[in-house]
Amino acid sequence: MKFKPANNIQDLQYFGEFGGVNPSISDSSTYTFLSAKTMFDTFEGNADGCYLYSRHSSPSNLYLGEALAAMEGTETATVTSSGMGAITPVVLQLCEAGDHIISSRTIYGGTYAFLKNFTPRLGIDTSFVDITKLDIVEAAITSNTKVIYCESVSNPLLEVADIKALSELAKKHGLKLVVDNTFSPLSISPAELGADVVIHSLTKFINGSSDTVGGVVCGTQEFIDQLRNVNDGACMLLGSTMDSLRASSILKNLRTLHIRIKKHSENAMYLAEKFQEDGLKTVYPGLKSHPSHNIFSSMMNMEYGYGGMLTIDVGSLDKANALMELMQKENLGYLAVSLGFYKTLFSAPGSSTSSEIPEEEQTEMGLTDGLIRFSIGLDNDIERTYQQMKSCLQQLNILDKTNNLETANI
Repeated sequence: MKFKPANNIQDLQYFGEFGGVNPSISDSSTYTFLSAKTMFDTFEGNADGCYLYSRHSSPSNLYLGEALAAMEGTETATVTSSGMGAITPVVLQLCEAGDHIISSRTIYGGTYAFLKNFTPRLGIDTSFVDITKLDIVEAAITSNTKVIYCESVSNPLLEVADIKALSELAKKHGLKLVVDNTFSPLSISPAELGADVVIHSLTKFINGSSDTVGGVVCGTQEFIDQLRNVNDGACMLLGSTMDSLRASSILKNLRTLHIRIKKHSENAMYLAEKFQEDGLKTVYPGLKSHPSHNIFSSMMNMEYGYGGMLTIDVGSLDKANALMELMQKENLGYLAVSLGFYKTLFSAPGSSTSSEIPEEEQTEMGLTDGLIRFSIGLDNDIERTYQQMKSCLQQLNILDKTNNLETANI
């Protein structure tokens, strides 16, 4: 039977302490023991179901982790205080001084900065490559390589990683494949395609309300236990702990993710097709013009669509800024970073979420000044939204009145 991630979430059953339909929130930082022996056993990890201290674990965090593991089809998961609070411990748990990482060249700016600027201080080096070219990925492997790191759909260029092929390559060379699936929850299930570790920033689509920050690492019981180990676990010792109240809130929002993702995808596909018809340089995995459209289609859980992220290129940063300011003025969305909100969010990533990447490297990877990244919202009348966006494009002469692009600028 085909993997059904939303069904896996739905089939989990939690009762609150007093029979509530939502599990009770463990609003405690520390826990009481009736005997010193039980405290010792718990600290050693030998007392199942007992809690010691909320940096180690809490019932609320474990409920959320269990739901996210069910969604991704992994044995278990551990939640963290942010997306970066998930990414950094994974890298540091898998690598030590002298090790080497192969990473996609187009990844979230914070991840890029961590791998490019921070981990070299610890003796861990990274090669940034075009993750869509398997021969280049394989050529970058050395005797010290430990990890291949990528995003299912890259931020912000929306390059698509062939996770199954990368997994086969990783296994061939004894490497771990780590996949950030933040842009495509439910749509793509990396663990089912062979990924060893799956990461999300819960801040984005999974929570969906732009009111909290969180992350998760989904993997084997063995690896998650290593992350939580009190002696040398990176999650445990770096302290990127999620608050129980936040975990409870995200768990509630997770239950509507399947509905939201379908609408995000539906709206993004509609706008992408319209923008492309108008002559705008549009990138969206659902378009047949996307170079990895067939790869995404072969990996996806079809009912959830191609995701809510798309980009257009309007030719210059000045035009991008003017368009975003006008769209915000017309209440078409917010000029803001992040993604997965009920309103459309837009930003010029070269000067915001990818600003950590040097300009020459942005140019090399194809990240232009005029690129606008859209996180398409849950608009009920997407045709009306399109017409209003089209009017903004025409007011700024990015589109003329006959829908033809101003060719001098693109």
